[in-house]
Amino acid sequence: MKVFIGGLPLEVSEAELNAVFGDFGPVKSLRIVKDRETKESRGFGFVEMVNEDEAKEAIRCMNGQSYYGKRITVNVAEDKGPGFNGGGGRGGFSRN
Repeated sequence: MKVFIGGLPLEVSEAELNAVFGDFGPVKSLRIVKDRETKESRGFGFVEMVNEDEAKEAIRCMNGQSYYGKRITVNVAEDKGPGFNGGGGRGGFSRN
């Protein structure tokens, strides 16, 4: 199950987040999203956990909690499907 984490403090590393979620069960993959140019955290990431029940327990326990003084959001990640680029698609501007 893929989990979204929002509101992450910039100082949190992937290794630290892996350890935190690892307390709930095995982590299959983890990624903190970073700015392309600065390589700084954008304040959110995704964790994929092996076991769905353990992922739900992590969500239940961590959502809304304070982490380094910031309240984080933890919930089931939305599956955007193949080809999703996050760019909003084809917009309303036309040059023709």
